[in-house]
Amino acid sequence: MPVPSVKVALAQLNVTVGDLSGNADLIITEARRAHALGAQCVLTPELSLCGYPPEDLLLRPAFLAACDAELQRIAAALADCAGLHVVVGHPVALGQGARERSWSVPGCLNVASVLSGGRVVGRYAKRELPNYQVFDERRYFASGRDAGLAPLVIEVGGVRLGLLICEDAWFDEPAAAAKAAGAEVLCVLNASPFHLGKVEEREARMADRARAMGLPLLYAHLVGGQDEMVFDGASFALQADGSLAARAAMFEEALAVLDVSAGGVRGEVQALPEFEAQAWGALVTGVRDYLGKNGFPGALIGLSGGIDSALVLAIAVDALGADKVRAVMMPSPYTADISWIDARDMAARLGVRYDELSIVPMFDAFNATLAEEFKGRPIDATEENIQARIRGTLLMALSNKFGSIVLTTGNKSEMATGYCTLYGDMAGGFAVIKDVAKTLVYRLAAWRNQQGAEIIPERIITRPPSAELRPDQKDQDSLPPYEVLDAILARYMEQDESIAEIVAAGFAPADVERVTRLIKINEYKRRQAPVGVRLTHRGFGRDWRYPITSKFRA
Repeated sequence: MPVPSVKVALAQLNVTVGDLSGNADLIITEARRAHALGAQCVLTPELSLCGYPPEDLLLRPAFLAACDAELQRIAAALADCAGLHVVVGHPVALGQGARERSWSVPGCLNVASVLSGGRVVGRYAKRELPNYQVFDERRYFASGRDAGLAPLVIEVGGVRLGLLICEDAWFDEPAAAAKAAGAEVLCVLNASPFHLGKVEEREARMADRARAMGLPLLYAHLVGGQDEMVFDGASFALQADGSLAARAAMFEEALAVLDVSAGGVRGEVQALPEFEAQAWGALVTGVRDYLGKNGFPGALIGLSGGIDSALVLAIAVDALGADKVRAVMMPSPYTADISWIDARDMAARLGVRYDELSIVPMFDAFNATLAEEFKGRPIDATEENIQARIRGTLLMALSNKFGSIVLTTGNKSEMATGYCTLYGDMAGGFAVIKDVAKTLVYRLAAWRNQQGAEIIPERIITRPPSAELRPDQKDQDSLPPYEVLDAILARYMEQDESIAEIVAAGFAPADVERVTRLIKINEYKRRQAPVGVRLTHRGFGRDWRYPITSKFRA
């Protein structure tokens, strides 16, 4: 007797938070396309109907009601797709298919509904709710386990599919409960934010789950940017022994149709890009979707002739196209000639609009106005910051007049140590490389130059970095070498090592004290910085919540 099999489509979608009708239309379109390709079951990502994370929209009854209305519209629109089962992720107010809770908050469930024949034929609620790193799900959701909802197994084409949602698959109990309910294949809906190394970690953990259950596992993942988070796609399928059976591409929408049976899975495997390519893909996706989903017509970048602004310009052009990016060089009295030359050269290589607006007249006016106030006091960081703030004012004026968003160019090393100016180089709408350490900035610049044409002039990469706000200024005059700084930053900020542990690892006590002190005292600046792409497992943003006022030092 032949083994029953079913065609399952993993719909790797780029949805937008709150665009309920647009997301519903996308689900309908992809479900119909999958059906035309012979799929009998379509898995969409976690909360695909409303986007992830919807945050405090979940506290609004009108939002939950609108989600329910759109779910019904999807079901009706697909009613004529004979034999098709579509699994849609969405929130549900408590009381809809669940036992009423004795308290009012959290007030909803993170649900996967199965649509077939024009109606909801099954519903599963997420059991494990993450509350770490960027996740805050216990603020909004009750566990399906606590709400009294049982595991859900649906039979399609003679194959029994057990549903899980994201974090459920990282724990033993939900998968074991699905298997006990008769599941022959685990189907996981996901919205798992990207960070470097996450794809490999995710596949390894899911391989452990598949082996532990002795079941194949299908993983439908979100793709696209949402504020500071990026979702990488790379939906995949595993055999029961944990080996890879299929993988979709990273950072693009996809519809992967798989042949699935209790005995195994057949599909196409896309190779994983190298480390730098993954980082670049995340940055490009973050910029493209932040501007696109928020309706900005283009981007403005203050181009200095240095490596940070050069990298941001390259990312922006890859994300948006040269016609939507404008570079502005704003020389000061301390701008080196090679900075002008290199900035002009790079803008020409990328084909973007390039303008030069000297800040010298405005800087002279500020100095004249403040001369009496500053009489008898030496020139210091005050005058440096004035120059940065003049540039920020000019960029924001252009942004206001033409509607383009200013992309700031500060990297993670600078944001950590406060080597940046409030209302100056921090002024803008999106901080592209705020989670990219300076050493990685160099790696990415070199990598991008190897992808065909050399778009970043070599001298920009090799010359010593400088803010050029005073004569002969170099970054290393104010900071430890970036190799040292970034290593201390990674240990202290990303890995939570103590000062004593970092010193014991061989770092000079003076360097450790200096860097960790700068991280602490500059928290007030970071609170006022624009959002930007999260690239590491811990960035300055949703997953860094340290008090500004604090005396703790270890």
